[in-house]
Amino acid sequence: MATFTNQATLTYAGNVATSNVVTGELLQTVSATKYAVNESYTPDDVLTYVISIVNTGGSALTDLTVTDNLGAYTLGPNELVPLDYVEGSLSYYLDGIRQATPVITGTNPLTVTGVNIPAGGNAFLVYQARVNEFAPPVTGGMITNSAAVTGNYLPAPIIAEKTVTATGEPFLTVTKALSPSTVSEGDRLTYTFTIQNFGNTPVVATDDASVTDQFDPILSDLVVVFNGATWSEGVEYTYDVTTGSFATVAGNILVPAATYTQNPATGAWSVIPGVSTLVVTGTV
Repeated sequence: MATFTNQATLTYAGNVATSNVVTGELLQTVSATKYAVNESYTPDDVLTYVISIVNTGGSALTDLTVTDNLGAYTLGPNELVPLDYVEGSLSYYLDGIRQATPVITGTNPLTVTGVNIPAGGNAFLVYQARVNEFAPPVTGGMITNSAAVTGNYLPAPIIAEKTVTATGEPFLTVTKALSPSTVSEGDRLTYTFTIQNFGNTPVVATDDASVTDQFDPILSDLVVVFNGATWSEGVEYTYDVTTGSFATVAGNILVPAATYTQNPATGAWSVIPGVSTLVVTGTV
């Protein structure tokens, strides 16, 4: 609801008279709300957004434009956009019934034209956006994107915002290397497991991380080293010499969080993963 005032001026024979000031209230019949299916994100994640537009007035609204800035923010002289619209993902519903997709006239910002809302009805725009290199991946990082609904029947843009935050959790990958690649019976063989954490949170004991493997050929006289420290069988790992079944005891695999850096010139974030190394050596 908005208050407005108005006053008239009368001129005659070189004289000026003003009327009293009248005050009125303009009822806002259109509202917009923005939702995110997921409240958090990870690098390269795909987020689904929903914009709900409600028309409580007695007249239909036609040819509205919805503009989403896809989280644009400034860094120095640069405007950075942390989300990329996923081509072909837009769906449009009127009173819950899917309609033909309206026209997209731009994707940065995302601009949708020709949106209509019946009297006493509602419209939903559902679309996806991919997290790119300009989205802060650090703990506490966030994307706030704003959508504006405009049109001839609206005295001012209707704004809807939504904030999502960077997921605070580890994201691990593991690679396995063999050395040497050719061995004879009685030779020593080494497996090296490189565990990388691309997440913004370290892997700690309570995460119960573990590595399991089935060595074939079966190894004997194992030596197990994690991040330079020699482990003891039955304490940090278990091994069945008859089957080759190897497993670290849950909670002993620890991996530091990744390190993130934002380029001050381009605004792009880069990541250096946290790394831990497990080395298992045995006799074939």
